[in-house]
Amino acid sequence: MVRLEKRRTPADIARMSQSIEVDLPHKLGRDEARRRIASNIHRLEEHIPGGAKVESGWSGDQLNLNVRALGDSVQSTIDVEETKVHVKVLLPGLLGMFAAPIQAMLQKKGDLLLEDRRD
Repeated sequence: MVRLEKRRTPADIARMSQSIEVDLPHKLGRDEARRRIASNIHRLEEHIPGGAKVESGWSGDQLNLNVRALGDSVQSTIDVEETKVHVKVLLPGLLGMFAAPIQAMLQKKGDLLLEDRRD
């Protein structure tokens, strides 16, 4: 007997999504943290394998990101606060299986966003 699998709908895939949230504490103040993130965000593509394309746009003190790589699109937000930066990443579908290592990498390397790069 042949068993046919049900085709997954976008709603099914959305339910499979995994959310990651990381706080990056800092002592820079909101304005300086925002300036540093704005000057470093273009470097994000260097840290994602598979020829990533990053689109970003500010809405107040929130940076909205869409990262496309290896056929997937990942939505993220970076909220800049006075004493911390809150990063939220929504991993679609099967990428959710990698939530733990991605969260660990964000906690370990997230401070790169706050480096002072006045060139």
